[in-house]
Amino acid sequence: MVIGNGHRDGFLTEAETRAILKEALDAEPLFDQRVLVLIPDGTRTAPIPLFFRILANLLGDRARTLDFLVALGTHPLMSEEALRGLVGITAKERTEQYAHIGIFNHRWDLPDTFRTLEVIPASEIYHLSDGHLSSPLPVTVNRKVLDYDAILICGPTYPHEVVGFSGGNKYFFPGISGPEVINMTHWLGALLTSYAIIGSGYTPVRAIIDRAAQAIPARRLCASMVVGEHGLFGLYVGTPEEAWEAAATLSSAVHITWVDKAYQCALAVIPAMYADLWTGAKGMYKLEPALASGGELILYAPHIDELSYTHGAVLDQIGYHGADYFLANWDRYKDFPHAVLAHAAHVRGLSTYSDGVEKPRIRLTLASKVSRARCERMGLGYRDPETIRVEDWKGREHEGILLVARAGERLYKLKSTASR
Repeated sequence: MVIGNGHRDGFLTEAETRAILKEALDAEPLFDQRVLVLIPDGTRTAPIPLFFRILANLLGDRARTLDFLVALGTHPLMSEEALRGLVGITAKERTEQYAHIGIFNHRWDLPDTFRTLEVIPASEIYHLSDGHLSSPLPVTVNRKVLDYDAILICGPTYPHEVVGFSGGNKYFFPGISGPEVINMTHWLGALLTSYAIIGSGYTPVRAIIDRAAQAIPARRLCASMVVGEHGLFGLYVGTPEEAWEAAATLSSAVHITWVDKAYQCALAVIPAMYADLWTGAKGMYKLEPALASGGELILYAPHIDELSYTHGAVLDQIGYHGADYFLANWDRYKDFPHAVLAHAAHVRGLSTYSDGVEKPRIRLTLASKVSRARCERMGLGYRDPETIRVEDWKGREHEGILLVARAGERLYKLKSTASR
């Protein structure tokens, strides 16, 4: 059963948020239990400080252990100061009030972090992936999941380029999973294409993630948020599958802007919470479906100076290409991490490859501190960010020009594709 509430045109109060969490957690057998809370890092908009304090209050005297683990995937590790900032506490509070609560990075960079819980057979992967993949999948995950009786996912749900809508069991895979699940699910997303999958509900990628999560031995719970710029549209608590479904339904109503006509050009202003193109490319994914074929999307990110702090060296070797290009040259690319190939394909966007010529549907231009030479070597367009005045882009929709002042979380799609 899902406990929660949501509004399309209003926000939950703090009292309502606390009441939903209290009702849901009171119904769970958590007394004297070891509880681990999975939370997002700073690349997701979510009221994590509010939830940290509420959960610490509700569970602090009930649970035997209460810890928090940041589901980084392969994002950069957070410093102690950044971790405190993420949950909204001071150094003094950390020492005096919350010293008993663990706040951990997911150490994806250390091989000993992981344990293999199960191997999903190739025949099952073939079925779950709608015939796109047919390899066995080792379900590797952070070994911390073996140390707790209950795991509470606590994070937002948005349209997502790999899985359709984020949230739910995605906080296990790829949030705290090993490379096997990350590589397989992201590559499947690339084969399906972000253009087709983003904001599309239940997908083959979600099916694999949900199946992998069945191997988690602890009780799985989820507090799935639907977050707006000024508050919480909704909060649903239940199993990860049920809570995610409720949140995704509301997210589809409040996080998608349907446009009547495709734009010829768009300027996506990338917020500072995206430190590199690896995360900032969400501005591409969320706007690609609203661009006309042959149109240009400019990612305006004057603060970004790196393609990926984690995977930049690999990206420099492979460049940005569509999935068709990689498949046509598979012997050359098959040994690179498939999640990085998938990212490159998503950034390239919908494209074709025939007779040795790759044709992307739209042009992607990066206006950042990444040099022109590197952009062009990687297959990206370049524009000097100093030449862009954001105010000059306002109010030009009638010209086929769109400005998105805070890109990355709201999806823009053509109304003509709504039923696809």
